[in-house]
Amino acid sequence: RLHLSGLEGFEHITGEEIVRKFRSQLQYLDFARIRDMAAKLEARPGEKGEVFVVTTEKGNTFSARAVILATGAEPRRLAVPDEELMVGRGLSYSAVSHAPLFWEREAAVVGDGDLALRSAAELATVASRVILVAPDKLPDSPLRKRLERQDNVTILEHYQVTQVHANGYVNAITVRDPHGREEKLPVTGVFGELGLVPCSDLVKDLVELNEAGYVVIDDRCRTSRPGIFAAGDVTHTFTEQVLIATGEGAKAALAAYDYLLELDG
Repeated sequence: RLHLSGLEGFEHITGEEIVRKFRSQLQYLDFARIRDMAAKLEARPGEKGEVFVVTTEKGNTFSARAVILATGAEPRRLAVPDEELMVGRGLSYSAVSHAPLFWEREAAVVGDGDLALRSAAELATVASRVILVAPDKLPDSPLRKRLERQDNVTILEHYQVTQVHANGYVNAITVRDPHGREEKLPVTGVFGELGLVPCSDLVKDLVELNEAGYVVIDDRCRTSRPGIFAAGDVTHTFTEQVLIATGEGAKAALAAYDYLLELDG
């Protein structure tokens, strides 16, 4: 359970309570929201700045002079058989969120970047054993060196996970070494930490993206196109955390409001 101190006047609040409060607020604001999937975003000339037209999967269109993109990011998948069936049954894509569930248990982290190193370090504080399976070379960082010194961490560099085994819940993984030999390792949890894929397709032809596809923003959540703002995991801002995304969303809303005031000024 996630505990956040000082949020909304509570000394402690759980992640479940946060979601419940968000849901109740959305239900209260039912008249001001539309549940549909955005399929296309276009920019058209307007009298004062551009007008942005959103087309949804149901064929509805909505026009606005400012848009906030908060489409998030998707985790890179492990590409193993029956992967979707094991999500929530020992397979996760967020060690930060679910590491406490593996107290004194054996778990594997799959990834070869800084995110995988951080996830392995998080798990190592609670799990009895952590196996870090790195498909490619890991960064030569102080965190890696620290993990190499920990008795409960095993690093398998240039290894591939070829299968996740489950009997209702995850119970093992099969890994392939650089020479093609395979080995089955018992674990009760697997964390895919191969990175994220930003959901930025809606604006790929409208605003600047970095080399990884994340939306580039400034300190006021403004993109390279006036009138389009972005917040959360779809942007290139540091770290994927709910509190940071929430704050960035509030900042983007204020920046969009200021933008509209300037248009009408």
